[in-house]
Amino acid sequence: MAKSLRRKPGIKEELRIMGSNGKETIANNNANTVTVIDVGSAKTAALICSADDNGLRYRGHAVVESRGSRRGVIVELDKAVQSIHRAVDEAEKMAGCAVSSAVVAVGGAHIKGVTSRGGITLGQRSREVTREDIRETVERARSVTLPADREILHLLPQEFILDDQSGVQDPAGMMGRRLEVNLHMVTASASATQNIVTAVNRAGINVDNVVYEALMSADCILRADEKELGVCLADIGAGSTDLIVYSDGMVAHTGVVPVGGDHFTNDVSVGLRTPLVAAEKIKKEFGHALSDQVPADEEIEVPAVGDRPPRLMPKRFLAEILEPRAAELCELLRDHLRQAGVLELCNAGIVLTGGGSKLKGLREVCDKIMDRPVRLAGPSPIAKLPGQLEGAEFATVIGLAMYAHRTTAAKMIREQGLGTRLKTFFARLGA
Repeated sequence: MAKSLRRKPGIKEELRIMGSNGKETIANNNANTVTVIDVGSAKTAALICSADDNGLRYRGHAVVESRGSRRGVIVELDKAVQSIHRAVDEAEKMAGCAVSSAVVAVGGAHIKGVTSRGGITLGQRSREVTREDIRETVERARSVTLPADREILHLLPQEFILDDQSGVQDPAGMMGRRLEVNLHMVTASASATQNIVTAVNRAGINVDNVVYEALMSADCILRADEKELGVCLADIGAGSTDLIVYSDGMVAHTGVVPVGGDHFTNDVSVGLRTPLVAAEKIKKEFGHALSDQVPADEEIEVPAVGDRPPRLMPKRFLAEILEPRAAELCELLRDHLRQAGVLELCNAGIVLTGGGSKLKGLREVCDKIMDRPVRLAGPSPIAKLPGQLEGAEFATVIGLAMYAHRTTAAKMIREQGLGTRLKTFFARLGA
């Protein structure tokens, strides 16, 4: 069994300040701080931001190599804990504050979307729909039998149906006799999710919430008009490609294609007979998904396995290795969307993001196979964000910070509203 790591005292020692009484105290920087962690197959990223009335502002981050994770699932707990621990500690030092909790993203082949329908009768005569009616309707829709090892990450209403009127987005205050909802639920393997939570806990961080990676990426990439017209976001990570489809502004489908950037790297390693580390570097620097766009006379130096000397190999040969895998990924994406019945909804096309989307020529391959417009996209920036975090591979962690900020702000508004109502109530009693 993995042992729980104690947080190193270094960051708190560095944050000691002199109080007004002349005694040494520890700076408390958790107030208005948003911390998020993305545990991927290739990298573990931690991001710390401050939140105020003007929005989010970057404070610090760290990106370390993921160890103990494969295709979105933790396979060696000790190693995963060490990666998370290191990422958080480095982010704390850069941000100049200590953190105790975070929002965590999950993805991988264990993610599955389920759509259900449920409803309630409001009465024999029409009456006004309340928020409690909406909550009860959603609860009815979510009351479906799921396999024992599945848990719900998100409840995403697609549309409400009030009597015979469909397409209602918010029925609160409207009049009717029966309210129904089409509900999309993002589910995950309970054991896979719990293992990530356990790893983060053992690294000394409490988990505030666990959310789906592609939903976070969509939050900071997709445009409102794309969501209305119909669009698919494909977040190509190291171990898999997470999908989310929007139509009429609502989530229509979520799913996963079990091919990611690591599959390209493995192909290069085998095809060029070179170590995985060298294959990853060669793929990023020289890779292309269209062999006919690579000059036939160019060569690249390829490190050999063991103590053998490096070799010169045609650059086009590298593209000939990558091209079939790029075509396979796009065909799997097309077939997945077609089987789910949502391909025809993607009128605004396909948006590619994630580290794997940066392969040259992949957009053109996807455009041809999907027969839809395709664009590459990175995350929307936040204040003070350094340039190295603006790449597509950081879409999840940036979207995660935006989501955490938005949900925290909404919670504060609800609490403030409750406080105001209580103050008014007691004021009336005093009067």
